Amino acid sequence: MEKCPRIELSENGPEFSRLVAGVWKWGEWGHNFSPVQVSELIKDSVEAGITTFDHADIYGDYTDEALFGKAFELTGFNRDDIELVSKCGIKMVSPNRPDHSIKSYDYSEGHIVKSVERSLQNLKTDYLDLLLLHRPSPLMDPHIIAGAFNKLKHEGKVINFGVSNFTPSQFSMLNSVFPLVTNQVQISPLHLDCLTDGTLDQCIEKKIKPMAWSPLGSSGMFSEDLSDPRTARVKDRITKIAEKYKVGIDVIILAWHLKHPSGILPVLGTGKGSRLRNALKAFQIDLSNEEWFDVYSASLGQDIP
Repeated sequence: MEKCPRIELSENGPEFSRLVAGVWKWGEWGHNFSPVQVSELIKDSVEAGITTFDHADIYGDYTDEALFGKAFELTGFNRDDIELVSKCGIKMVSPNRPDHSIKSYDYSEGHIVKSVERSLQNLKTDYLDLLLLHRPSPLMDPHIIAGAFNKLKHEGKVINFGVSNFTPSQFSMLNSVFPLVTNQVQISPLHLDCLTDGTLDQCIEKKIKPMAWSPLGSSGMFSEDLSDPRTARVKDRITKIAEKYKVGIDVIILAWHLKHPSGILPVLGTGKGSRLRNALKAFQIDLSNEEWFDVYSASLGQDIP
């Protein structure tokens, strides 16, 4: 079986699988899998070479990390067989966090450190390969954040650090006081902002690789009810290209991401091992420039300027 290629996020690492398994739908927010079911999905992922798993403390209403931790123990794998990514910073109102009175962001040193320590406990691990700040806060102080990062790195609890959903200027602000290895942002044929707002340009300039959440755009792309004209237009173009290469539209969408020179790592949200394995076909598809721009122009609704 073909394995997923690996790629370094920055000049000094870490090395991750080029496709990332996103776990946010594996628990209470989606499939509600049991630990045994999650363990089988972990095995399917690793067998396909998809060894990087994307978490956040809030996923599953603060329950997904503990579910994964229980499941990983059932796999028989060693901790160094996989890479664990998690995020912190969003404080959701939840029965599992009764001290949160409203939804807010918190990037105090105490909250960052406490969040990581709780994630480690839930995931049953001693360290995270990568910690991301989940969303930017208007109140974030990069020097305080850097203090938390330095503490966690010195204690060996987090190896690498990055951000998620940060603008280029927000990334630069934090990167000026602590080195970051990625920015996880929304990229898809239906979400083009990062291609033009400087986000991916910055990644190329800084020699870091971006991660793309929701790379397939939305479930609407795979629905028979295509009431949105833009989604229908993009799906039509992608379907024609998929027919040429004799693959599904999801494979073409992933190949569209892989063609970008920034080295995008798509985060897959599926809960099916078969779809994880099928995603590997994207590495066999080398879209032409015209095919890539055909999808891009369909999303714009016009020819490029």
